[in-house]
Amino acid sequence: MKTSARLILALSLASAAQAAHAQDATQLLSETRSTALPVLPKVVQAMQTAVQEQGLVEAIAICKDKAPQLLQELRQQTGWEIRRVSLKTRNPVTGTPDAWEARQLAEFDIQAANGAKPEQLEIGEILTAADGKRSYRYLKALPVAEVCLTCHGPVDSLSGELKAALATDYPHDRATGYAPGQVRGALSVKRPL
Repeated sequence: MKTSARLILALSLASAAQAAHAQDATQLLSETRSTALPVLPKVVQAMQTAVQEQGLVEAIAICKDKAPQLLQELRQQTGWEIRRVSLKTRNPVTGTPDAWEARQLAEFDIQAANGAKPEQLEIGEILTAADGKRSYRYLKALPVAEVCLTCHGPVDSLSGELKAALATDYPHDRATGYAPGQVRGALSVKRPL
């Protein structure tokens, strides 16, 4: 009887811990979304405005300078690691995914190829590193929209002037060849717990 009571208690405690973990993950997902995602429309709006007012080549500075500035401001406000990553980076110094991000991006690509809407793809997980530190990792897919194709579409569709400007600002650029409905990359968040 004592053994079965201990077993029931152990199972109850494990079940309660799992429920608390699930509740924590749900709350972390909600908080992360509401804090980090508002930066995305700001980047898109800044890009669209720059293209309309300055032209395509001059608007490269928005993606190169303004988007990282907006992400830096959010990092300073939150203390979280926040960046844009891609399997086909434009700037490998800032956009190369780590192993977790690369695995999730590859999974997003598979899901999008199988008909999932890229704008709905996201994942959030509580992870424990080898050193025992816990963090919440979140990845939100960035879909390829029509406005993206002007700089990220098939290489042969880019003007010579645009290709030259991209080569100057991004000498290791691999972020072309996309089509609508694909995943361009993702917004990545890492929150210490």
